[in-house]
Amino acid sequence: MRLDGRPPPLGASSRRGEFGERSAPSSSWAHRRLQIRRIVLPALFLGPVVIYAIVFFAYPLIFGFVMSVENFGFAALVKGSGPFVGLGNYRDALKDPVTLMAIRNTAIFTVVSVALQAALGLAIAVLLNRKFLLSGFLRRLILVPWLIPLIATGTIFSLLFGAQDSLVNAVLQHLGFIDAPIQWLINFTPAMIALITVNIWAGLPFNVIVFYSGLQDVDPVLHEAAKTDGANAWQRFRLVTFPLLRPVTAIVLMLGIISTVKVFDLVIVMTDGGPNNATQLLSTWAYTESFTNFNFGQGAAIGNILLIVSMIVAVFYVKSVRRE
Repeated sequence: MRLDGRPPPLGASSRRGEFGERSAPSSSWAHRRLQIRRIVLPALFLGPVVIYAIVFFAYPLIFGFVMSVENFGFAALVKGSGPFVGLGNYRDALKDPVTLMAIRNTAIFTVVSVALQAALGLAIAVLLNRKFLLSGFLRRLILVPWLIPLIATGTIFSLLFGAQDSLVNAVLQHLGFIDAPIQWLINFTPAMIALITVNIWAGLPFNVIVFYSGLQDVDPVLHEAAKTDGANAWQRFRLVTFPLLRPVTAIVLMLGIISTVKVFDLVIVMTDGGPNNATQLLSTWAYTESFTNFNFGQGAAIGNILLIVSMIVAVFYVKSVRRE
């Protein structure tokens, strides 16, 4: 019945039913298409990333862990697996004096390199943050060591440090720092000093760039207010600039530790872990165990120890960022 009391026109209900039957499938199909788009489009974008992560990250990590708990030699390399030994490879690796020396060398190499890179990087960034003649040119020039591959860097500095009449010895003797030439790469302590020096030179540009970008975000008004209150240059830096650079400093230290703790090519080119394993790092010792001594299981265990160290550093970094 209509509102005026008259019956509906003949066929009206059938038309409504007909329209209803036609519109229902149409709306259902549109809803399905919307659901398909919501599922398929993200999958198309995320699919290559997931495949890449599985093939190049997840699979090597899992296979490396499997190798580290097996007696993995040449026979296992052919078969794809070896006898299960559990944590035996880790126990044997940690009992090996060379592994303990590599852990000590890695700690010294990482702490000294990262500390000096951060300190020098901050000092140079503060200098470049001031306007003076050729400041723009120096900001561009500081990038050069970062652009050179570490293999090329190691080769160049091997020539600079290598011989008794090398350029480094000549400069140090001319400045009066040493009386006689030093055999840098074939003596224990000088070899580690040379490696740390070259690693600082190679990683310094990154620290300078990050600190310089952080200094750009410091409001000059804060410095003017501190200057008005009678603070000198050192007090303004210590009480105003450096506290505002804490998040940047955390990034520099975390990335510096992760990149330094896995340095490989620089050591291989310059000293190959010598003399007598004096510059052996965890990264180079894992390589030596796997591809020189052909002890793939123990090499994988040493590599996993290095991975655990990097993960611990990453966890501390995440906690510090959340706290900030």
